[in-house]
Order: sequence, then C-alpha cells, then structure tokens
Amino acid sequence: MTPHPRAAALALAVLLAAAGCAKAEQSASPPSPASTAGQQVVQSSSGTAGPTCTLQRFGGQKFDLKSAVVGFSQSEKEANPFRIAETKSIKDEAARLGIAHLKVTNAQSQFSKQITDVQQLIAQGAQLLVIAPLNSDGWEPVLQQAAAKKVPIITVDRKINARACTDYLTFIGSDFYEQGKRAADRMIEALGGKGKVAILLGAPGNNVTTERTAGFKDRVKEKAPGIQISFEQTGEFAREKGQQVTEQLIQSNPDINGIYAENDEMALGAVTALKGAGKEPGDIKIVSIDGTRSAVQGIVDGWLYSVIESNPRFGPLAFETAGKFLEGRPIPDKVIISDRDYDQSNAKDSLGEAY
Repeated sequence: MTPHPRAAALALAVLLAAAGCAKAEQSASPPSPASTAGQQVVQSSSGTAGPTCTLQRFGGQKFDLKSAVVGFSQSEKEANPFRIAETKSIKDEAARLGIAHLKVTNAQSQFSKQITDVQQLIAQGAQLLVIAPLNSDGWEPVLQQAAAKKVPIITVDRKINARACTDYLTFIGSDFYEQGKRAADRMIEALGGKGKVAILLGAPGNNVTTERTAGFKDRVKEKAPGIQISFEQTGEFAREKGQQVTEQLIQSNPDINGIYAENDEMALGAVTALKGAGKEPGDIKIVSIDGTRSAVQGIVDGWLYSVIESNPRFGPLAFETAGKFLEGRPIPDKVIISDRDYDQSNAKDSLGEAY
C-alpha cells in the first residue's frame, strides 16, 4: 500500500528530528563539575591516551564485587574535611552497590601504620584494595605482598611511585600540577601581577605537595615576574600548623601581600593567625586548594580570595573503575578528574556543593 503523502512527510519529519536529537546527544560536551552536585567528573581525553590495563594483562581471577572482601586504607586522621568526605564516599558507594565486606582502616597520619594496615587487609583476604596513600614512596612491602596474590590496588588522591598495571592497577585523582597553575593565576589576578607571596607547603614526601608547588612556581615565573615568592614553609596540611607558620610569617615578613596555601586547612589556620594580628579581610590575599565548606565560607566572608577544588568523593569512580576492570574492559593507568574554582562570583551560591 502506498502511504498518503502527508503521512509520509510526517514520518520523514519524525525521523529527521530523531536523528537530530541523537546527533546533538553525541556532540554534547560532558557536564561541568559545577552541574554534578559534587560528584567527580573525568577529564575528557586529549587524544593522547596513556597505557591501558586489562584483567588479562594484570593477571588474577575475576570476582564478584558484591561478595568480595574490599579494603579501603585511609591515610590521615579524619579531623580534616577532605578525609571525612573521602571515607564517607567510599562507604556510601559500597553500601549502594551492596558490597557486603568492606573493611576500612585509618593510619592516623602514620606511614608505618598504613603499611601494616594494608598488609593486614591482604592477610584478611582482601580481593581489591583502594588506598589513599600518605606518602608516595616506601610501598614495596605492600606491593610485593599484593602482587603475590594478584590483588588489584587502586590509589586515590595521591600517587605511589611504582608501575601501573604491574605493581598497582591505576591512580584516580586530580592534576595537582594544574591545580598549582590555576592557584597561581588567581594569585596573579588578586595582586595585579606584583607583590610578595608566601607558600604554606603541604606535607613532604608525596606528589601532591611537589606538584602543587611546581605548578604554582612555574606559572608565576612564566606570567608574573613582578611577584616574588619570599617565604616557604611546610604547614603539613594541618590547620594548627598553618596558623603557627603564618604567625611566624607575619613577624618575619610583615610586608607580605599574598598567601598560597596548598590546602584549605592551612588556609583557615592562616586566617586565624591574621585575625589574631589585627588584620582585616582582604588585607592579605589568600588562595588555597581543596573546596571545603569552611573555606568557601571564607570567600563569602572576604578572608579568602579563591579556592581551587580538589574533589574527595572517590567512591563512585573507584568502584566504577574496578567494575570495568573485572569485566575485562581496559582502564587507563591514571584517571584524572576535573575540579572547579570558587571565588566571589559563585561562593555564596555554591556553599551547598562544598564538603
């Protein structure tokens, strides 16, 4: 039967519209971090994909995550909002997926304890390990023990200095060098490209501190030769230490114009020191990295100029990556996430999305 001309035209229009929608969906960019209500967003590939790992290449046996023993090793005391949010994300996602045997340890900021914690998790039959490393070096005893049992290790938020898909599976986290560069851009903006800046360094011995420092310094050198980095001292990623170091800073460098804190806890400690010294909001420009709710509130209150997010909600992405691996699908040697910025233009409206 020959269709009526109007019916045929209508059918063609519907097909064209559907095709247009499908094309639009294919070409649409992934959602920005700001639109995902705090969930992590993987950076889009630049076309230069790194090595990938498969279950076959790594070795070991496929297993069901729901019935498996999964170990999560937290590195630092959960007084830090980043660590609280990180552990909660792992626990919440495991519960959502129905993973029955999640074992969680906390090294209380002691590296020797973290090594022992993970070795005990392996001895207790862990089939998958998710580790937030305290340090980047010194993991050989754990890696040897895990390799002997073909236990895949996913590291989150900090890297370990070892071979992906051989010693461990993959790393999931931020581009810390890029975070440092972005922090420098905001400091350059805050100071108009001129002034004296102090750096509150993170804890030594891990790639986060090294890369956030290098990114900041390289960007300042490249774009703002009028900015002098006149003070550097570790605040060990801790609020109390950040306050102590800033109190010393005010005494030794009273003409300082800006403070780059390599995490929010040190920045908030710096704010306490500045208040104690009689400073007013904005007298010294502070740029930090993390995205805690207290730091974003600090922007609203005028004490912080800008915060570069470092998203700690690793649970969904860590278990999604593990699931893909167990299905035999290739995963990259590193999974880099996108992080947003907070400043006066969005801090007040974004408080609910900070952690």
